[in-house]
Amino acid sequence: MRIRSSALAAVAALALSAAIPTTAQAQAQPQAEAEATTARPGDIVSSAPSAFHPLPGQPTNTKAWKIHYNSTTADGAPNVVSGTVIVPQDGRTGPRPLVTYAVGTVGMGDSCAPSNNLPYGTAMEANLIQQLTLRGWAVVVTDYEGLGTPGVHTYTVGPSAGHAVLDAARAATRLPEAGLSATTPVGIMGYSQGGQASSWAAELQGSYAPELQVKGTATGGVPADLLKVADFNNGSYGSGLIFMAAAGQDAAFPELKLDSYLNPAGKLLVGAMKDNCVAIDAIAGSFKRISDLTTRNPLAQPDWQARLNQSKLGRTAPAAPVFQYHALADELIPYSVGSRLRSDWCARGTNLEFDTIWIGEHVSGVITQSLAAGNWLADRFAGRTPRPNC
Repeated sequence: MRIRSSALAAVAALALSAAIPTTAQAQAQPQAEAEATTARPGDIVSSAPSAFHPLPGQPTNTKAWKIHYNSTTADGAPNVVSGTVIVPQDGRTGPRPLVTYAVGTVGMGDSCAPSNNLPYGTAMEANLIQQLTLRGWAVVVTDYEGLGTPGVHTYTVGPSAGHAVLDAARAATRLPEAGLSATTPVGIMGYSQGGQASSWAAELQGSYAPELQVKGTATGGVPADLLKVADFNNGSYGSGLIFMAAAGQDAAFPELKLDSYLNPAGKLLVGAMKDNCVAIDAIAGSFKRISDLTTRNPLAQPDWQARLNQSKLGRTAPAAPVFQYHALADELIPYSVGSRLRSDWCARGTNLEFDTIWIGEHVSGVITQSLAAGNWLADRFAGRTPRPNC
């Protein structure tokens, strides 16, 4: 594993501080502290060789690295996020595009993190990622805040996820082994939870990471308004996502005090969700109403509503073009939420192409639209003019 010299220097300075400092030590400690304070979002903290397999043992002619990189929480504090950089080994010598890919809901336990599954062929969206590497594109997949790193995953906290997606792209371009650079053309892509993350990355990019050469964002099944999504799923087979989202918001904002709203059954369920992946969490939480697991509804409280609205999309026009798609019969993220995001973005002048998926539902949407989304990004990388339909 390669660790940044600044981190080693900081550890060394801390160890030496207990002894009587020599002149060299007295000079080294302020230098280490100065280097630590100048770490940038997207800087690599550590990297190690990894692997990418869509199915167990399936070859992909790629190289991969697991990385830890600096990022930013929803409230602007520094944090460290993990992820995976994947680069095709196709003999290409010139510049290649990079897609920063945001996965859909995998769960809240660390074992669910993409970086812990991509090497073994057990990552759910690995075949979709392979479609991108087969085009000759490099891909970086963030694990998001708290998924595979210390702390609880901040599931559905939009600004945190957007930062993680953008900083993953920065990190990939700063990983020497990847062969990318600051001028690498970048695409952003994601669906469902990844749709929220990629959409937040699109909205934040102009102010947070303007140096990235983002050519466009392909985003689908976007939960753009969490309060409306929660109301839609309350008591349905997707209701487990409500309690996962509540746990994620509480992880980002401990002052919300989720535990104080939960009854014993709610505490048991949410506690288990933090350690498991989506298949178990979704089944365990299905067909439950908020009232079944709480003593009072946290989503009715002003502080909860304010934090959930902090993750609402549509208030900033993305700087680069967007391809947004949503299934008309989406049973988890209502079509009306997606179409409202389209209207909000269009009203703010976004260069947006919107596509309705007429046949299918939420899960099938990411599969049936993967080729169209990839082709749209290919056109942006090729410099072709978008065709907005606001």
